[in-house]
Amino acid sequence: MKILGIIPARYASTRFPGKPLVEIKGKTMIQRVYEQAKKTVALAEVVVATDDERIAQEVDRFGGKYIMTSATHQSGTDRCAEVAEQLQEFDIIINIQGDEPYINPEQIELLANCFQEERTEIATLIKEIHTDEELHNINIPKVVLNTRHEALYFSRQVIPYIRNVQKENWVKSHQFYKHIGIYGYRKDVLSAITKLQPSSLELAENLEQLRWLENGFSIQTKVTNLDTIAIDTPEDLQKILK
Repeated sequence: MKILGIIPARYASTRFPGKPLVEIKGKTMIQRVYEQAKKTVALAEVVVATDDERIAQEVDRFGGKYIMTSATHQSGTDRCAEVAEQLQEFDIIINIQGDEPYINPEQIELLANCFQEERTEIATLIKEIHTDEELHNINIPKVVLNTRHEALYFSRQVIPYIRNVQKENWVKSHQFYKHIGIYGYRKDVLSAITKLQPSSLELAENLEQLRWLENGFSIQTKVTNLDTIAIDTPEDLQKILK
């Protein structure tokens, strides 16, 4: 089983243009993500997938590997699929978020280990929720699981609803989970899901993974104790720099 780590990186972010090239304590964000991914023992190779020459030049400068992709992709998943088609020798693809400069290699390793099970089609990470702030934040997707720890559903709302319990006591009465947005896919599954049309559930919640569930694909989850720090806006960057 040969595993490829792909870091999708685009320049034209709506909320933070040029995000991969911002400097964080002497290194660009894309360099920090790449170096963290390279520490992961399970990955046979790591590449940056980009449609922008400025990002490609930066990856080349620090000695990383990149592949140029189409500028028309709607998601990082689509960008990963194009790269996977070019690199046929890999069996598993790990989609590593390009805006998490301090991603822990242990998380990537944990995700990769999901594919020791032959039934695993897609895998992702989840983390226990222990605060009301996280539980009721609609920007933090929640997930419910079956007995095999496969995802049943993701939602921006709190799921499940706890009947006959005051909302302020929900976090103490049930173990809720939030989604950590890193994915792994078997290569043939990745190719298949990128051919699917957006689904009604996906459009309702604006969560891409619901398209896969709605079309019958399974998503295996693993619990991590580690959080991720994503930089979506210039304000997020300032928080990290402080």
